[in-house]
Amino acid sequence: MPERIMFTMGDIACAEGALSAGCRYFGGYPITPATEIAEWMAERMPELGGAYVQYEDEIASITSVIGASWTGVKSMTATSGPGVSLMLEAVGLAVMTETPLVLVNIMRGGPSTGQPTRGQQGDIMQAKWGSHGDYQIIALTPASVQEMFDQTVQAFNLSERYRTPVFVLADETVGHMREKLVIPDEKDLKIENRKLPTVDPSEYLPFKADADLVPPMALFGSKYQFYATGLTHDERGYPSDKDDVQIDLITRLNNKILHNADKIIEIEHTDLDDAKIAVISYGTPSRSAKRAIKNARDEGIKAGLFRLKTVWPFPDKEVAQLATEVDHIIVAEQNLGQVYYMVKAAAAPTPVHLMTKPAGMPQLPHEILDKIREVSTK
Repeated sequence: MPERIMFTMGDIACAEGALSAGCRYFGGYPITPATEIAEWMAERMPELGGAYVQYEDEIASITSVIGASWTGVKSMTATSGPGVSLMLEAVGLAVMTETPLVLVNIMRGGPSTGQPTRGQQGDIMQAKWGSHGDYQIIALTPASVQEMFDQTVQAFNLSERYRTPVFVLADETVGHMREKLVIPDEKDLKIENRKLPTVDPSEYLPFKADADLVPPMALFGSKYQFYATGLTHDERGYPSDKDDVQIDLITRLNNKILHNADKIIEIEHTDLDDAKIAVISYGTPSRSAKRAIKNARDEGIKAGLFRLKTVWPFPDKEVAQLATEVDHIIVAEQNLGQVYYMVKAAAAPTPVHLMTKPAGMPQLPHEILDKIREVSTK
């Protein structure tokens, strides 16, 4: 399909990104402010030969996505914080069975029912630590309608490359804002597809990893026979209670992300070359921060932006390096401080200041500018 230009909302851009990445199965359940993704998928999926199914709840939705992925179909679901809370046990299952899928969370105010129609960035730690056990996760944080498309495509590529669930974490403002979207010609899109086994079926070990720590993935119904279980399992997929099997398995599951963190993590730098104050932000607040930094520069304050496009795995090394180059760091996020604590640990002993606004509208440019002015006097 040739390049298309739309004026649309972030949720729809996300759905179009999934379709462009090759997603042909969506299992979902309506929830504000993510329902527009499901509605768009319900309309578009049949046009492309895919399947949309609305389930009775979020648990059924994500487990169906896991099953669909094992048949070889790129699959996703979309929800908000309360729905993610219900899906988290299945996220752990997807991690353990190494099932590629994309889970979009259009974040709203919480806890509990919270503020369904207002934005918040309160689910950052939920994405990383919500399921139990030792595991790593990949989570992307788009800040525009265009990035909702681009990073959804990227999420599918990462999920296929590393055989893992990938989160797209967008606050409600990004999900519902309307901007120009350019959908590239399909020949210009870089699309990653699944690595299938090539060995003889008699020699196939379903969880024997290649050098990249990722095993090729056979599909249900193919000539390969295998087990896929949430229990600790050996390379054959057989359950095991041996300590060495558990250690080897979870170490590999973690390292296939951690050892490739430099390839996964994306950061945008603005005016950091000579900055004395760095603002770390992501999602909608980073848009305000960019404007605030321009205004601060006009006043002679040397400030710059360190924007997280990837929040997990967390860029510890990059933050630590930044801390050696600036005098102060401000973390601007729409919660009571989640990324702030990660930054504080990585940046020590450089002072880290929290600019927080946990409900409703994200920080406005003049509010972040006031914080930059305050810190500049320290």
